[in-house]
Amino acid sequence: MEEQKILTGKAQWLVFKRLLHYLVPHKKMVFLALGLLALTVLGDVLGPLIIKTFIDDYLTPGTFPQGPVIGLALGYLFIQVSNVIISYFQLLKFQEAALKIIQQLRIDVFTKVQNLGMRYFDKTPAGSMVSRVTNDTEAIKEMFVSVLIGFIQSAFLIVGVYIAMFFLNVQLALMTLVLLPLLFGIMYFYRKYSSVFYQDLRERLGQLNAKLSESIQGMGMIQAFGQEKRLQDEFNEINDKHWAAGRRNIKLDGLLLRPAIDIVYAIALIMLLSYFGVMSFSNTVEVGVIYAFVTYVDRFFEPIGQVMQRLSIFQQAIVAASRVFALLDEEDLAPRQENKLGTISSGKIEFRDVTFSYDGKTDVLKNISFTAEPGQTVALVGHTGSGKSSIINLLMRFYEFTEGDILIDGKSVKSYSSNELRSKMGLVLQDPFLFYGTIDSNIRLHNRSMTDQDVRLAAEFVQADRFIEQLPDAYSQAVTERGSTFSSGQRQLVAFARTMATDPKILVLDEATANIDTETEVAIQTSLEKMRRGRTTIAIAHRLSTIQDAELIIVLHHGEIVERGTHQQLLSKRGLYHKMYLLQNGIVE
Repeated sequence: MEEQKILTGKAQWLVFKRLLHYLVPHKKMVFLALGLLALTVLGDVLGPLIIKTFIDDYLTPGTFPQGPVIGLALGYLFIQVSNVIISYFQLLKFQEAALKIIQQLRIDVFTKVQNLGMRYFDKTPAGSMVSRVTNDTEAIKEMFVSVLIGFIQSAFLIVGVYIAMFFLNVQLALMTLVLLPLLFGIMYFYRKYSSVFYQDLRERLGQLNAKLSESIQGMGMIQAFGQEKRLQDEFNEINDKHWAAGRRNIKLDGLLLRPAIDIVYAIALIMLLSYFGVMSFSNTVEVGVIYAFVTYVDRFFEPIGQVMQRLSIFQQAIVAASRVFALLDEEDLAPRQENKLGTISSGKIEFRDVTFSYDGKTDVLKNISFTAEPGQTVALVGHTGSGKSSIINLLMRFYEFTEGDILIDGKSVKSYSSNELRSKMGLVLQDPFLFYGTIDSNIRLHNRSMTDQDVRLAAEFVQADRFIEQLPDAYSQAVTERGSTFSSGQRQLVAFARTMATDPKILVLDEATANIDTETEVAIQTSLEKMRRGRTTIAIAHRLSTIQDAELIIVLHHGEIVERGTHQQLLSKRGLYHKMYLLQNGIVE
């Protein structure tokens, strides 16, 4: 579980500035929207002045000259209609800019996820990452769509209203400035405490997503072992904490948002009416001025109230953005390649004194050294946790190593580009992963240079065509998420075809026949022999019967090579390999 970090005021400001940088590519659209916004604010300010002129100059004296009165009426109507039209285009431009920003932000986040190293995925729940890409970016979108637009509009309107108030009565306008410190104080306390509560709320939401993701992916095991009640209790516990965090937010909103602003608004009205009441004892007070001031005070507090209401969304967005930026700033990237000029030709592999640790404390590989000549098969055997998969992880560049070196064709594996490594190395895992799509797309993997004939030849090569052509739609048969509608053996055959379609120089097999039934395994052994022919093969094997013909068998124990040789050589040594062989074959000495 990720550690929660409370955002300070400075940290929130830095997050906000970083969000504003996403506006730069759309500055023309934003400036156009701001210009239109200024026009609507001008209309909001001029409206009460027209009404004030009508009341004081025509309604109070009781004179209604046709020309001036009609002119005022038409002017007021023109302003209102223009405001509606301009507001539409202003909001449209702001919304377009906001949606483009979120579109780019989601692309940035998804691209970052694709470039993260396996270490990050080892320590981060999948649901938490999904929450950042979906829920958190959606919260940021709300900030751009409603909050930022609302803040700018409110700022324009407040400035416009104050200019109009100073134009009408300087003394009264100065009196209303006294209320600003009180309003800023409310905003300060709300920002200070709401950031803590919203941080907790977003973390709880991430935990909910993580638990939901885990439950869906492991539903088979949950039902098989009767763990439904336990998972429900754990989900309910997280959900209760999410509810409690949400309730704290609501209580804070209910106290410091609309009610607090309404009290300040009431104080402003009392001050305004008291001032005019006192003034009426010694001077004549124009009704139009009273109307204009009351209207302006109302229009001043209306955006203030909107700002306070939107502060809730703003705080959620800042907290969400901090989580997204934390992902974008993650430095645990996939291993980098140093010089991208190397080309793999023959496929010779050499491990030289490689020592590796996942956590930086416990070595899972210790001084591993061996050579796989071009066209040879090197098998890795050993008990669980002996380091077999770690060797493959380093060879495939899933993890970075710092001690020793791994060479391919005499050059460090770090010196090849990612594309060169991936195109010349074929990997088949024990539990193959199929993508949503079709059989064809899973073999082709969207390689546009691969023809339909290439796909079919790859399937025939591993004898996957037998079951594929019996499907209703053959190679166009739909594949659901993770290929759940196919058997383990069928998924493995598709994975074999996918690997052979790229014609790799190096073949990496992680117990590739473990999930295939005996009949199917016998049928594809010939295919496996053809696959290995002319290719350097590194194979992890749990069943020793599948690798007896390997040119080199390496026996691992606690991260070290304890034996090496051919099948017969290792049996004659009567060591660990000999014991494993006897155990698997049920032979008791």
